[in-house]
Amino acid sequence: MTEQTNTKIPAPLYAAAGAGDLAYQQLRKLPAVLTELSDRAAASLKVYNDQAGTKAAELRDKANTTDFVALRENAATAATAFAQVAQERATTIYTALVARGERVVGTGVVEAADVVNADIETTEEPKAVEAADAVVAEATLAGPKAVEAATKAPRKRAKPSAPKTAE
Repeated sequence: MTEQTNTKIPAPLYAAAGAGDLAYQQLRKLPAVLTELSDRAAASLKVYNDQAGTKAAELRDKANTTDFVALRENAATAATAFAQVAQERATTIYTALVARGERVVGTGVVEAADVVNADIETTEEPKAVEAADAVVAEATLAGPKAVEAATKAPRKRAKPSAPKTAE
């Protein structure tokens, strides 16, 4: 597998973008492929029709003499081997799609996200939010009823009462 890039965008997003680009490229080729396949199908239809009757008789004879136990064991072994190969191919294809998606999306998106994140971190909180936080903090010192009053109507409150001390 290739080494993952150090970006803020996850690899599955790149894989999806790469898969979309690949599908688009393949769909653009579809009309030419369709024409070629229809021409070949029309030409070979008659030949395959003639061969079908002969092949059916051969297969009937072969089915009567086949050892199905050995065939079943061979099929299980082949299925296991096929699954392993399919897993390796899927991993390779996924990695290629991630790389393709990174090229499609481009590094400009990552750079723009870094700029936005930096702007968010350096931006100060608005004064109204700071004032509301201060009122709630003062009310917390005054007691639970003051906190409730401060959170319901922080603008109508003048000054919190002095904190009560336990004697």
